[in-house]
Amino acid sequence: MIVKYNPRLKELARQLRNNATKSEIRLWQKLKRGQLYGYDFHRQKPIDEYIVDFFCNKLQLAIELDGYSHELVEVWEKDVKKTKRLNALNINVLRFSDYEVLNDIENVLLAIEDYIVQFEENGFTPPLVRPF
Repeated sequence: MIVKYNPRLKELARQLRNNATKSEIRLWQKLKRGQLYGYDFHRQKPIDEYIVDFFCNKLQLAIELDGYSHELVEVWEKDVKKTKRLNALNINVLRFSDYEVLNDIENVLLAIEDYIVQFEENGFTPPLVRPF
């Protein structure tokens, strides 16, 4: 799948990679270099008018990590809009809180592995959106 994006987001994505949060660093250590079932993930990937925390093109999967600011109504509404747009582009979204990644990484990885198994068995899965 060809992933189109706004080229103006490229520099911002680079800045976000250079200023990663603790939870992003922790999850990236488990996703990089095909460690998870051999799938290639990218971090801070521009897609359309958004930047997703992690993305695997082959799986049609974006992974978003939500910090405390995502509890604010206006940020939550932006997250919903972003997820709907990504789903419209046939990209599925898994969301995890920073707390989950920092304190329960095993279950975060199990959820991602479950997605991968479903994807491999079905060839495509309906959009997965974990509750906000």
